[in-house]
Amino acid sequence: MKAEVATKVEQMGAADTDELQLVSFNIGSEEFGVDILKVQEINRMVDITKVPQAPHYVEGVINLRGKVIPIVDLRKRFNLELKEHDKNTRIVVVDILGNIMGMIVDAVSEVLRLPASTIEPPPEIVTGINSDYIKGVAKLEDRLLIFLDLSRVIDVDEMAGVAV
Repeated sequence: MKAEVATKVEQMGAADTDELQLVSFNIGSEEFGVDILKVQEINRMVDITKVPQAPHYVEGVINLRGKVIPIVDLRKRFNLELKEHDKNTRIVVVDILGNIMGMIVDAVSEVLRLPASTIEPPPEIVTGINSDYIKGVAKLEDRLLIFLDLSRVIDVDEMAGVAV
C-alpha cells in the first residue's frame, strides 16, 4: 500500500515524496484539491465571452493580461446542479500539459501541506464524480479531500479549438 501511495504522489508531481502541497477549493459541499505546482493564479469572477460549439462544460473565454484562455465550469463538468456565481466564486487558472485555462469553483479554501501518507488511491466504486478524474483521496483530521487529476478533468484535445 505504501508503494502505491508513493507512486501516486510521484505521479502528482510532488518534488518531495514525503509531503505534497495543494490548493483546496469547494464545489457544493465537496472539497477538492489540485497540485499547487499546476496553479498559476486565483481570480475573482469576470465577464466570460461565450464560444459557439464549445463543449458543454466550457463557459467561454476571458482575456487574462492579453492572453485568451478558456474557462471550464467544474459544476457542469461534474454534472452537478448549477448555481449562481456569488462573491466567493473564483477562477483558478491552471497549467495542464502546457495549456493555460481557468476553472470556475464555488470558493477557494486554502493552501495545504499534506504528508503523502494521508493520500489513498480512489475507491474502486465512486458515486457522483467520475472516478477517472480522481487521483486520490486525502484523509484530513475532520474531512476528506478529493484530489483531482487535471489532465483528465479537462480534456486538452477536446478544448483545442476553444481559445482563439
